[in-house]
Parts: sequence; C-alpha cells; structure tokens
Amino acid sequence: MVLTIAGSDPSAGAGLQADLRTVAAHGLYGAAVPTALTVQNTRGVRSTFVLDAGFVTAQLVAVLQDLPVASVKIGMLGTGAVAAAVLDALEAVTVPIVLDPVVCSSSGASLLDGPGVAVLRARVAGIALITPNLDEARALLGERLQERAAAVALRDLLGCPVLLTGGHGADPAVCVDWLAGDVVTSLSAPRIHTSNDHGTGCLLSTSIACALAEGCDLLAAVQHGRRCVAKALQGSLELGGGRGPVFLLRAPAISR
Repeated sequence: MVLTIAGSDPSAGAGLQADLRTVAAHGLYGAAVPTALTVQNTRGVRSTFVLDAGFVTAQLVAVLQDLPVASVKIGMLGTGAVAAAVLDALEAVTVPIVLDPVVCSSSGASLLDGPGVAVLRARVAGIALITPNLDEARALLGERLQERAAAVALRDLLGCPVLLTGGHGADPAVCVDWLAGDVVTSLSAPRIHTSNDHGTGCLLSTSIACALAEGCDLLAAVQHGRRCVAKALQGSLELGGGRGPVFLLRAPAISR
C-alpha cells in the first residue's frame, strides 16, 4: 500500500484526491494524511488552510502504527512546522519516500512558506527521490540555473536523487526530464499538447511511489511514472473553466 501526505484539492484535480485516484489506477490500496485544505478549482487556488502540525503528526502515527505502508509520497506541506513534523514522523520509516516539493501552484499561489523551504533544504537526505519542476528547483537552490545544472546542484545540496521535470521547458516538440542520481540521465519524450494538465506533478510522483512499492529500482520507477504521465495527458479531461485535470483510469503495467 501507498501512503500519500499532501493537501486536499476539492476539485480533485491534484492533491490527496488525485493521489488516491492514481494509487487505485495501479490496483493498490492508498492511505492519505492531509496537511492542508485548499479552496481551488480548475481556475486556480483561492486560499489555503494549513492544519496544525501536531494533528498531522497524530494522523501519521495512527497510520504508520497500523498499516503495512510500502512507500510514501509527500506533496504540499504548507509550513515549516508541518514539514518538520512530517519528516520527524517518517524518520524511522525504511520504505521509499518520494517528495514532490510543492512550493507554489501553477496559478501562482504560495503553498510552502520560507521556513518550509529551509526545512526541505536541511532534512531530505536519504529520501528516495525528489521531483521538482524548474521553478521549484530554483526556489530550493536560491539561484537560477538551467535544467541539467539545477538537477545536479539540487542533488548535491539535498543529498538525495533528483528528477527535475521538463514540462515547463521551452522546446515545443520535446519534453526533457533530468534524473540526477549516481549518474545524470536525460529522459526525453514527445511533448503532448493539451491545456488540461492540472495535477501532472502529483500523478508523476505518486506513480513513481507506486512502482517503488512494487519493488522497482529508481530508474525503472521513474520511467514508469513518465509513462503514466503521458497516458494521463492523452486522457486529460475538459472539465471546468480553467485547466482541466490529467486522468489515468488504469496505469500501464509496471516493468521491473
């Protein structure tokens, strides 16, 4: 089973709701610990309410003491207090952890405060993978590097593998992700043109967590996650008046 720790999206395009849908598409059981509530829809995030850090800890303790968690996905944390509480609770966890460092929404709303960014910089060594886009990588680094250099610099700063996603890249034909682990690997695919791409980062990180839960090594899990994103973009939904959600009804088979 896969545990997701993230914010709630009432429109279900991203966050906990999208994570649980992705886990179900893999035929796995998903548990969910909310860190924050948001007011949002396909048009953007209107406001956020971050839960008390102690309440987040209590939820995590309840789940981890009782359920056979095989991997963890972390999404929106909101504040430094919640980020520290989550990482404290996961300190003794030995299963793979995938962190999607949600710093701001695609509509520009802030989803992680300055102390939260500082906690991530200091405390994620040993996590299986962090999956920032370029803007998130630059926010964590505090400097504006290009994709490959940013992936390498972030790996060295954080002490864990980094998958820097290329969905926001300038090339109209190709999307290039950079995986910086023991070696640096570029992973490219034809760009899928759709305006309905809400929740792409959530789906990628959760799909990777699902593959890790099933015993994949890191590269195979990343490749699986990218296949899931491609399929979900092709199946994206024209919902609402803004950017509709990606949609993965059934995940591709996991190749170990």
